[in-house]
Order: sequence, then C-alpha cells, then structure tokens
Amino acid sequence: MAMDQQARSAKSAAKRKELGEEELRHRVRAGEKRMLADLMAWTEDTEQASVMAGSLRYVHSLGRDGAREALRSRHKIEVNENVAAELYAIGQRQASRLDAEEA
Repeated sequence: MAMDQQARSAKSAAKRKELGEEELRHRVRAGEKRMLADLMAWTEDTEQASVMAGSLRYVHSLGRDGAREALRSRHKIEVNENVAAELYAIGQRQASRLDAEEA
C-alpha cells in the first residue's frame, strides 16, 4: 500500500531529525547567485544545495590557513588621516553631549 503525502512527510522529517540535518537559509546578491549558477553549470549539477555543500567541504579540506586565505576579504579599507580626524571629532562631540545630558 502506497503512503499518503502526510506519511511521506513524516517519514522524511524523522529521517532528517535522525541524521541531524538542519536547513540553512541566507540571502544572496545577484553576483553571488550568478556565481552559484556558474558552478552548477560547470559541474553539471542541478541542485543548489549539493553545489553549496560541495563548496563548503572543499574549503574545509583546505584546512585553517587555506580556508582563511580562500575566504579573506579581497578589499582593503583604508581611512585617510582627514577622515579619521573627522570621525574622532564627531565621537568627541557625541561623548560631550552625552556627558552633558547625564549631568
């Protein structure tokens, strides 16, 4: 006798619980979505989840230093002296204002 949808869903849920599966969701920008689509095309895999899981396994296999290098930020943020001085001044004004409010 074939199982109905509710029984299949219950069986799947029990299996996921037994295996410790957890659903992870996050938002991605268009460029990241395009990169995932490229990876899926290159590997001829139609499942987003399997490509992402494979990518995670690969980065993990690189070890601590390799993963750090692979995932490091590609942009260096430099704040010039004038901007740093302005930010410091703004912070000082806010601190003075808060001190005055507390007094």
